[in-house]
Amino acid sequence: MRNRPVVTQFILLGIPNTEGLETMLFVLFLSFYIFTLMGNLLILLAIISSSRLHTPMYFFLCKLSIFDIFFPSVSSSKMLFYLSGNSRAISYAGCVSQLFFYHFLGCTECFLYTVMAYDRFVAICYPLRYSIIMSHRVCAILATGTSFFGCIQAIFLTTLTFQLPYCGPNEVDYYFCDIPVMLKLACADTSALEMVGFISVGLMPLSCFLLILTSYSCIVCSILQIRSAEGRRRAFSTFSAHLTAILLFYMPVVLIYLRPTPSPWLDATVQVLNNLVTPMLNPLIYSLRNKEVKASLWKVLRKPAFAPEQL
Repeated sequence: MRNRPVVTQFILLGIPNTEGLETMLFVLFLSFYIFTLMGNLLILLAIISSSRLHTPMYFFLCKLSIFDIFFPSVSSSKMLFYLSGNSRAISYAGCVSQLFFYHFLGCTECFLYTVMAYDRFVAICYPLRYSIIMSHRVCAILATGTSFFGCIQAIFLTTLTFQLPYCGPNEVDYYFCDIPVMLKLACADTSALEMVGFISVGLMPLSCFLLILTSYSCIVCSILQIRSAEGRRRAFSTFSAHLTAILLFYMPVVLIYLRPTPSPWLDATVQVLNNLVTPMLNPLIYSLRNKEVKASLWKVLRKPAFAPEQL
């Protein structure tokens, strides 16, 4: 009966050192969440409604926007619920689900950024072969693969965390169920599992980041060889947008999971940045620096105004 949990629910204590700031945090985080949903839904609408944007790059951006809608919802919905004065309790099954979906969506995005970097590498370094290399079949395989391997990684991390017995304290000193804080509550020696988790959580993003770095190093070399100033400007514009989004995604991961001595307040602050701010900024990063997306958005937003005339 070792695997049978004694604890049936956990209490989320929230962001450390923020007692008395619940109302202000609720308004702030709700604003971030609404802007995240609106921004990513507009990106989806712009891509779907414009046939010019039905290319591999925008196909992957579309998937990123979908995951940027669900990713903050995993942790933020419960946080907003208790910040509004409701119960901080979360069931054992709810905690397991939260941890699984958080890492499933996060790991999938990690793989997706790698695929997007590869897409830009092929587009800039091999423009004449781009449509052949990045065919519909290849794009479908790459998109499915990101979710498949993200799911495998999330199952491994969730099983690793919840195979431990939880029979004592049930207060989670955080605003959602994540690996480091859950291991502290386990009624067993977690040193070996912490090391395995550290290697697993660290190795996967590091491998993806090295692949992305390799792709972008090749891209920079190719851009510098472009003779046309306009061609270099356009290539750098797309390249810089992707690089900004990637840095915003990977920096919090490194700070949270790869530091030897965790700091609850710093981890929570960085995690909020990763969960709410980065998904909110992604639509701005990809739309403001992209004329095609801006034109499509403008077209979509102007359509209702002309609907009566067309009738």
